[in-house]
Amino acid sequence: MSERKVVKPTPAELMEDTGTGVDYGVRPDRLPGFLTPIDRFFLRGHAPTPRLDAATWSLRIEGDGVREPVTYGYADLWERFPLVSMVRTIECAGNRRVLFGEAYGRGFAGTQWGRGAIGTAEWTGVRLRDLLERAGITAEAREVMPEALDRIRARRPMPLAKALADDTLLALAMNGETLPPDHGFPARVVVSGWLGAASIKWVGRIEVSEQPLRVPWNTEDYVLIGPDYPSGPVPITGLPVASLVELPWPARLRPGPQVVRGRAFAGENAVTAVEYRVDDGPWRPASLTEPRLPAIWVRWQFAWDARPGDHTIQVRATDDQGRTQPGTVPWNDLGYLNHAVLSHPVRVEP
Repeated sequence: MSERKVVKPTPAELMEDTGTGVDYGVRPDRLPGFLTPIDRFFLRGHAPTPRLDAATWSLRIEGDGVREPVTYGYADLWERFPLVSMVRTIECAGNRRVLFGEAYGRGFAGTQWGRGAIGTAEWTGVRLRDLLERAGITAEAREVMPEALDRIRARRPMPLAKALADDTLLALAMNGETLPPDHGFPARVVVSGWLGAASIKWVGRIEVSEQPLRVPWNTEDYVLIGPDYPSGPVPITGLPVASLVELPWPARLRPGPQVVRGRAFAGENAVTAVEYRVDDGPWRPASLTEPRLPAIWVRWQFAWDARPGDHTIQVRATDDQGRTQPGTVPWNDLGYLNHAVLSHPVRVEP
């Protein structure tokens, strides 16, 4: 039997196995509260989880965009800087890729995500800007790129302004616990509202550059490419508004009064409204719960008197920029950013 590529258990009753050995989505019907428990927070990796020792780990900040390279040990992060905690949602840009392919009658390479590549946690750590400022950012600095200590050195740049934002964090803890190995121990970046690939795990190096940085993760992958993008690959940054129904796909329900629940997320923006309809009925407003903040999902629900038979539930969310989920999204060759309204199949029977 081959060695497992991840550390935490991934039982089928909680997690959806995509078949890669490193990528597992949460089952949408197994989301019990506002925060996603660590045992079912989705896993996305480009290589097996590295086993790192905090006693020998270090973080180096360097590049032509800093005046003096600096190196921090694990204890330095806990002892020398103010700690902050923030709740943030992380979603993979490939979430709902399988459903995207089904809508077009074609398949995609890449991780075969259903709807479960999303989760929300309380992250505790040090603001990235506090670490960068100790190195002395030059006036010409433009981009900041965290790099992982996994086997392939995953890395992705972001603009300096995003790196210095109040809510860009080097996280050391998750939901009140020391960061687990699969989720980035000893330290990971949390880039609020951006695609999950920007929130690099197992960080060991951060490059600050005075020139644009081009790596496979912003030129070949995690980009929009295809006939609707004639100018070439468009790197993905913030995520569009989308929604999730907390039911299996397809779902089976008993007849009678039901409460249908779900989540909606709008990347760097806040969700302001969620509507639903059953079959070909009118769109109606769902009830939203607090909080309703940027970069965090919102919970919604509606009451439904379910009649026996086959039904379709559709849900669409709107963000604070007035953007509403569309009926369809343009094709892209890598199957990213599927935020179209989904037709969720439901059978009601005793």
